[in-house]
Amino acid sequence: MTDQKAALASFTQSLSQAATAEQAYDALSALFQEVVGFKLFTVMTVDMEALLARRAYTNRPNAYPTSGTKPITFDRWFEHVHTKHETFVANTLDDISKVFGDYELIGELGCGSVVNLPVLIKGELVATINILHEEQYYTPENVALTESLRLHSLAALAVALQL
Repeated sequence: MTDQKAALASFTQSLSQAATAEQAYDALSALFQEVVGFKLFTVMTVDMEALLARRAYTNRPNAYPTSGTKPITFDRWFEHVHTKHETFVANTLDDISKVFGDYELIGELGCGSVVNLPVLIKGELVATINILHEEQYYTPENVALTESLRLHSLAALAVALQL
């Protein structure tokens, strides 16, 4: 990772110049890459009225396109992230397989750990920022770095929703 201060300055400049939602998410993706690191970065927005999650952004569109939706499932992951608004962390592909049906594709992409960071507006979950990397990558230090970017995630989401 590089100098966090420089990464934050670059993010601020890029986000302030964003003219599209994709540019806002590009800025956020670059910030997460510089500060924490990942192989896969996605943003999932949440529509609780329709009970759907939609991939609003991805850095790997061939594997995870932004065109689809998936139904919201009321399971232990939902309880952890949607209800309690807590960051979800799994550091092995086996642990990922217990909550995500697409774990085989995740493994094929060389990923074996995940962090799902909830983003709230008005106290309600509106999105998750999802970063994936090799197994055991998201140490407590990397999770803390991820959580330190919560406000930046909210800013990027707010800008993206306005464009």
